Amino acid sequence: MRLRSATRALAATALVACVLGGCAPDSSGSHRTAAAAAGPAAAAGTAQHALDELPVRVAAPMTGYDRTGKFGPAWSDSTTAPGSHNSCRTRDDLLRRDLTGIRLKDGSRCVVASGVLNDPYTGKHIAFLRGPGTSTAVQIDHAVALGATWRTGAAALSQDQRENLGNDPLNLITTSGPVNAAKSDQDAAAWLPPRAAFRCTYVARQIAVKAKYDLWVTAAEKTSMTQVLTTCPDQALPTDTSPEVVVPQPQ
Repeated sequence: MRLRSATRALAATALVACVLGGCAPDSSGSHRTAAAAAGPAAAAGTAQHALDELPVRVAAPMTGYDRTGKFGPAWSDSTTAPGSHNSCRTRDDLLRRDLTGIRLKDGSRCVVASGVLNDPYTGKHIAFLRGPGTSTAVQIDHAVALGATWRTGAAALSQDQRENLGNDPLNLITTSGPVNAAKSDQDAAAWLPPRAAFRCTYVARQIAVKAKYDLWVTAAEKTSMTQVLTTCPDQALPTDTSPEVVVPQPQ
């Protein structure tokens, strides 16, 4: 009897203490588990840090999308994107940046007649020869495809901003025609370069473009990008002045 009475007295005392002082379950273990799962914050200046700052939303519909109407004429030199207004079409700026052994068209400071591409997406060397049946062997890819930008916020940009986006060297990578066609307007959740060694650079370029133009990522897109960046946590976020981005001035 005395034992039961003492037990009830202790329970009552504990209840009063809880009411007066407040009681909460011990969640320190779950907090530690969540913190461990999240891992350390990515370093500033890395692609992962920039990715962590991007909003995550569902993909918007393609309603209203029109390649020329919404993003302007292809390869326009009349935008305010870096490298523009140099009297050269954007495509030729990119060929001069990304090809080696280039030969310019006679009498031109801009137009590339021939050269060799070390395709970053495949690792293959591709000969470029300007002409009706040969030029398409080498094409310029939008790192973030214009259709993909429309699904992740570009519809809210101004016309000038969209035309910049379509001609910004930060968003442009020279590759082979077949690979560019295979990618189409897919995002990182659906397509990555066949050459695994370039995926960190590729994903970092996409993240840089999205950050610059206030675009978002989908959950699937972020998951794919994060998986790539786990292999290169120190991958730097490229900028407009990165050597691999800047287009050379015409000679």
